[in-house]
Amino acid sequence: MRRKFVAGNWKMNGSLESANALVKALVASIGNSPAADVVVCPPFIHLESVAALVNGSGVSLGAQNLADEEAGAYTGEVSGAMLKDVGCEYVIIGHSERRTLYGEDDALVSKKFLRARDEGLIPILCVGESLEERESGAMESVIARQIDAVLTAAGVQALCNSVIAYEPVWAIGTGMTATPEQAQDVHAFIRSRIAAEDAAAAEGVRILYGGSANAANAATLFGQPDIDGGLIGGASLKAEDFVTICAAAA
Repeated sequence: MRRKFVAGNWKMNGSLESANALVKALVASIGNSPAADVVVCPPFIHLESVAALVNGSGVSLGAQNLADEEAGAYTGEVSGAMLKDVGCEYVIIGHSERRTLYGEDDALVSKKFLRARDEGLIPILCVGESLEERESGAMESVIARQIDAVLTAAGVQALCNSVIAYEPVWAIGTGMTATPEQAQDVHAFIRSRIAAEDAAAAEGVRILYGGSANAANAATLFGQPDIDGGLIGGASLKAEDFVTICAAAA
């Protein structure tokens, strides 16, 4: 049985004071042995502070992005080694906002996926379609292309110690949410795509839902057979809501 997984993506939100307060509340509520894997992904500038607060708790640390290069003259970038050095275990790769706002294509996402693994970080690989792509019937081909790019670059075995997050782009930050049945259908498609390469890898990889999941709908979403948890945006900024979502994954 796949262990449930909940990650909070704080995006570009929070002061040092609010970040520390949020993490203290999470650690106090979640305890040292949560029934699901729980990860928080604060902005780069708060990673070190959050790392100190989650140390020894049941909450792990992740980052929202990383450079595709190992080191060098890349002003403004943060390397995987730096993330590892401050205590990160996970890193989000290819979030839809990185793809749409900053032009990250499948080739760059695949390169970042490889870099994360080379640095000993567990990638949380994001895939998903826009509303236009869904309505035009291109949803499966878009997601297949995104998955296949990583499979080609890294091989199917690389997914065995990775996490995939399905993000319907049309549901991120809009308040819209895929129905549990819609989300399950896509999760099952992703798993079948991987199974075509390796059935055991497909059965083992955890696939999260990442489209405006919240405290009210988490339990229903997480109850679907191929949904193994969530990549949570806005709701992860409120301790009470995020704790409720984590409990729904138990």
